[in-house]
Amino acid sequence: MKRYYITTPIYYVNDVPHIGHSYTTLAADTLARYKRLQGEKVFFLTGTDEHGQKIQKAAKSVNLTPQELADKVVSNFQRLWKKLGITNDFFVRTTDDYHVKCVQEAFEYIYKKGDIYKGEYEGWYCIPCESYYSEIEIGEEKLCPVCGRKLDLVKEESYFFKLSAYEDKLLKFYEENPDFVIPNTRFNEIKSFVKGGLKDLSITRTSFDWGIPVPFDDKHVIYVWFDALLNYVSAIGCRKGEFDEIWPADVHFVGKDILRFHAVYWPAFLMSLDLPLPKHVVAHGWWTVDGKKMSKSLGNVVDPNEMIEKYTRDAYRYFLLRNVPFGLDGDFSERELIERINSELVNDFGNLVNRSLTMIEKYLDGVVNMPITVEDDSLAKLGKSTYENVVKHMDIFRFDEALIDIFDYVRAVNKYITEKEPWALHKQKKSAELNEVLYNIFSALKFIAGVISPFLPDSSAKMLEMLGLNDIGSYNIEFFLDFYNVEQAKVEKKTILFERIEQRKEESKKKEKRISIDEFFNVELRVAKVLEAEDVEKSRKLIKLKIDIGEEKPRTLVAGLKEYYKPEELVGKLIVVVANLKPAKLMGIESNGMLLAAKDGENLSLLTVEKPVKPGAKIS
Repeated sequence: MKRYYITTPIYYVNDVPHIGHSYTTLAADTLARYKRLQGEKVFFLTGTDEHGQKIQKAAKSVNLTPQELADKVVSNFQRLWKKLGITNDFFVRTTDDYHVKCVQEAFEYIYKKGDIYKGEYEGWYCIPCESYYSEIEIGEEKLCPVCGRKLDLVKEESYFFKLSAYEDKLLKFYEENPDFVIPNTRFNEIKSFVKGGLKDLSITRTSFDWGIPVPFDDKHVIYVWFDALLNYVSAIGCRKGEFDEIWPADVHFVGKDILRFHAVYWPAFLMSLDLPLPKHVVAHGWWTVDGKKMSKSLGNVVDPNEMIEKYTRDAYRYFLLRNVPFGLDGDFSERELIERINSELVNDFGNLVNRSLTMIEKYLDGVVNMPITVEDDSLAKLGKSTYENVVKHMDIFRFDEALIDIFDYVRAVNKYITEKEPWALHKQKKSAELNEVLYNIFSALKFIAGVISPFLPDSSAKMLEMLGLNDIGSYNIEFFLDFYNVEQAKVEKKTILFERIEQRKEESKKKEKRISIDEFFNVELRVAKVLEAEDVEKSRKLIKLKIDIGEEKPRTLVAGLKEYYKPEELVGKLIVVVANLKPAKLMGIESNGMLLAAKDGENLSLLTVEKPVKPGAKIS
């Protein structure tokens, strides 16, 4: 059986790990855990990229050799992955002997095939990105289109890879594999880039020596990206026949800034090496912090070590995977993290576990028994349909959507408890019905512990222990999907899953951020009447409104109301909107304005007016 092969990019050792590194690695770890839960054999690879001019310069600035710097920084990544509970099967380093040998063998193979030739290169080069860029890409200021730094004009002897010879082959491959790059918007960018014409790629350097020497010309070191990309095969055996059980990779997780290397150069190298191509390259976006670009100068770089110490690693995992659709840019806000912990992890999830185990201990002395007959299997049916949805989402790497469905199920179990009223059944001494209800709740918790385990492994392990079940490693998803396969279990409420986070610090910050009366008057609030309302297709949250705001033509406004209102409930309402916001596009629809609403936990209420007034009336 072929293993399911998952990779992260190998991280460049010129800095300490930050939120972006942890995001990619947590996504890969979640997928690896999910595939293992399904009973698949998984090979999960991560590691570090340790060659190149950038490393040589960084090492010199701190009076270290490049190898000493690499060894020092690598340990930071390895320690963090251990803290985060990352379950990688191997950690590759590009300075290790097996990798060096593999890169040299691959270079020689392609050279003998005729796809590498010697020439001279002159172009605009970005040292931090280890990349050349064309005149079209860099503009008059000669700045790197990726990092914005100044480019150097470099001229040197070089070996070239015949990338231009693979243009048609790549386009044909893209056509035959429409889900090769995810999301599709990124794939379109890649296809457009290749259709624009490919130039041969300089793949060696003579201007520095911190790299893998060309096997037959030690004046040259191999270009860091040719070197780095080959980690995906060097880590599993390097030669055809040695890694057939693992290769090709099922998914490469990468940041959007390195997508071109993985979706253009890497497939071309593999074609030249006569190797199969990966099945998917999944590119995620960049993270900002409170709406600002993350940078050392602003002092807003998010340290994963600090976050998991303050909020637990499950809470950190949950926020990163739930808050942003994988593939889009994300914004990290500690305030939003605390809100999600308190609302979803504490109020919904933690409260369900706590109240359920309390009732089982109180009413059944902690022992649940499988009912002789089952009158109501609604939670079992809903669990199976929930998991079917999770599978669909995970097949396209939508971690956020999978978590939304799982937490919808959590709320459904809370609703089941409210409707069945076990406390009333106990008072009425309806023991058979009480046992069935509590067994169904127990089985629902068992299902949640299983389906949530790839995302929140620590919480899952705690739940299984409290449910009187063995460690999750001994089960696959079939065990959790079968609601009636535990004859008897002894539960014990030993701990709480999540603690509520006090927001005093956040509130004090808010108090400090007072605005002037002039700033307030810059916000134009008006009354608007909802004329029409309809769901936005393919969105779980958005409703499109047509509103009368006292202008000649109605406006379109898009709002996240689907979880709280049906479209027909909104028509005719007088609502309060911010009228002078710049337009914004949501799901391709231009929204002109923002409505105001109050939210308390899971309750949301639109702000309106006490008495009927004309649409467009100003609020002061």
